[in-house]
Amino acid sequence: MVIVTLQREKCIGCNYCVEMAPEQFQMSKKDGKSVLLRSTEKKGFFTLKSYDDSIFEDCEKAQKACPVKIISTKKL
Repeated sequence: MVIVTLQREKCIGCNYCVEMAPEQFQMSKKDGKSVLLRSTEKKGFFTLKSYDDSIFEDCEKAQKACPVKIISTKKL
């Protein structure tokens, strides 16, 4: 299982996550911040839990590219 977490409030809208993992991230047209697709929100943290291990590599690239370090990627 892959768990990806996004602290959306702190997003600066740089778009790196979308470039690295377009299947999991997109930019909001409303506020220009990143959206973690198919995620659930709890206290400002958006979490995606997926049994598709193939998303891990792209999400990890997005995590490393994020200049404000608001993306977390774990593989269980």
